[in-house]
Amino acid sequence: MDLKALFEPQSIAVIGASRKEGSIGYMVVKGLIDSKFAGKIYPVNPNADEILDLKCYKAATEIGAPIDLAILTVPAQFAIAATEDAGLAGTKVVAVITSGFSEVGRRDLEEQLVETARRHQMGLIGPNIVGILNNPAKANASFAPYLPYPGSIALVSQSGALLIALDGMTWINKIGISHMISIGNMADLDMADFIDALNQDPYTTAISLYVEGLKDGRKFLESVKNSKKPIIAIKAGVSQRGELATASHTGSLAGSSQVYGAAFKQFGINSARDLDDLFVRSIALSMMKPLMGDRVVVITNGGGAGVLATDAAERYGVPLTDPPQELKDAFQKWMPGFGSPRNPVDMTGMAARPHYSGACLDALKHPWTDGAAILYCETAVTDPQDIAEGIYQAYQDAGATKPVVVSLIGGERCLKAGEWLKLKGVPCYFDPAEAMSALGALREYGRYLARKEATAFSSYADVDKAKVRSVLDTVKSEGRTALMEIEAAAVFRAYGLPLAESILAGDQEEAVQAAEKLGYPVVLKIASPDILHKTDAKGVKVGIGNPAEVRTAFTEILANAKAYKAEAKIAKDVTFRIAPISVTEAKSMVMEINAYPIIKGARGEKPRDQEALADALSRLSQLTIDFPEIKELDANPVLLYEKGMIVVDARIIL
Repeated sequence: MDLKALFEPQSIAVIGASRKEGSIGYMVVKGLIDSKFAGKIYPVNPNADEILDLKCYKAATEIGAPIDLAILTVPAQFAIAATEDAGLAGTKVVAVITSGFSEVGRRDLEEQLVETARRHQMGLIGPNIVGILNNPAKANASFAPYLPYPGSIALVSQSGALLIALDGMTWINKIGISHMISIGNMADLDMADFIDALNQDPYTTAISLYVEGLKDGRKFLESVKNSKKPIIAIKAGVSQRGELATASHTGSLAGSSQVYGAAFKQFGINSARDLDDLFVRSIALSMMKPLMGDRVVVITNGGGAGVLATDAAERYGVPLTDPPQELKDAFQKWMPGFGSPRNPVDMTGMAARPHYSGACLDALKHPWTDGAAILYCETAVTDPQDIAEGIYQAYQDAGATKPVVVSLIGGERCLKAGEWLKLKGVPCYFDPAEAMSALGALREYGRYLARKEATAFSSYADVDKAKVRSVLDTVKSEGRTALMEIEAAAVFRAYGLPLAESILAGDQEEAVQAAEKLGYPVVLKIASPDILHKTDAKGVKVGIGNPAEVRTAFTEILANAKAYKAEAKIAKDVTFRIAPISVTEAKSMVMEINAYPIIKGARGEKPRDQEALADALSRLSQLTIDFPEIKELDANPVLLYEKGMIVVDARIIL
């Protein structure tokens, strides 16, 4: 949906406008007037002729002019009729501030609201929102007290109260905002829609998200993948009390924090630890180009600030290494003999504007350097504004091609100098740790861009979808959700996964015949749709070497199966991605598990076939996408050899 009417409105109707001071209908109209919205403002209230010196209309259909955006503030019981009125008036987007819908159990009302909006081809925001704050259009279409501090960060929030609080915070910390959008219940337009729209917005350079939950995760990730602008998010509700899937061993591995964390990392979303960090990272990514390498220089006039930055650099994944000798020699020119040209570069408290400017310019012009953090501790003999101007001049003289972040540590003079730098497009913070978090964000985004193409997934053409469809349809027709192992093995084989050869035996003699056909030694295991975890049921016997042992094992397995009580046990050496994944992405997964040294070849062992394992993971990921009715699957255990691999046991649940 084209949301130009939301981002560039020429007219806004407030349906439910009020003359009562303090009411939401009054505050929205007043907010539009106070923010100096240049377009038309149409208050709508059947019981008023005028509100705040503006002509008031009995209904939206009486306005007789195009309406880009309608803000609904009427009580919930009138919201459907008001939405119908807006639709009949030709409104393009309707934002429903009104609460009292699915958040209080009235999903039926919410569905009617959506149906009404869609019937009139209106985009619907909310319900249960605080409104829209639009700096480029000077439109405070909300009950927030004022527009945020102007800039190029767009904030989309599922929490309305939080958005109002952050509105004030932007002025205190001079955080530049293009749009603040409250999305509430996301009954129609959701976070993905706004990512798509903001990606086209000329006033936005970075997109920040406050996320509580997603209704359509795949749609969200597709929008993120297609975004040409950096995305920063804080995910709320990822504690250990978050929702866990408990239907199987596999389900118990993944809480919401792991799933969201994996998705954010895989799709290049910068994760913020808290609200301060959300804005720290957003400021950097809205102003600077990504850090496309690992060679970062930290320049400071105080050893303590340098130590704090070094500690934070490790915490935020920013490697600090000594620069080459020729760059160290260049730094020596800007410090006394007791300074240090290592990294951090300590110019000592004697450093003034020429020293900062010279050292910054040398660092940024040198081909070894990929980016820089410049730290300054306020002293009596230097002027923070002078230092800030020297840093900015060096950044400009170096071509402004490498990312720079600044930390000015001190009082009011530092605060004002930092504001000046941010107005010039250079991220500036008080705490050196914040500067390093900002650099960490720029590095994460740079690394994502560098690997984005390499990790793109390409479908396998050598898979037999018809075979899988036949197996799954048979299982469904029998009223089952769990595939027997022999069926799951057939599905795996259809997708190119190598499996151990197996034969289904119905009695002892059939088991003996199968064992002799396969060749001793063999493994016997239970094949039952009611037993998913064979080992827990003592349903597996290994190393069987003759017919007598086959008969004994067969009898014991059947007895164990009848006495089985499932008790899930599993080792949590795990890593996560969102399917489908490329072979390259699968390789990175393999490298993340604690057992990786064994696969790589630890303690004199020969390395195992990582290519085969990565290929299998990638194929399995395509299987889950091609057949969305597959809820869970296991290939367990898998034997990985020096060359090749084999799946010993396969399990699939629909």
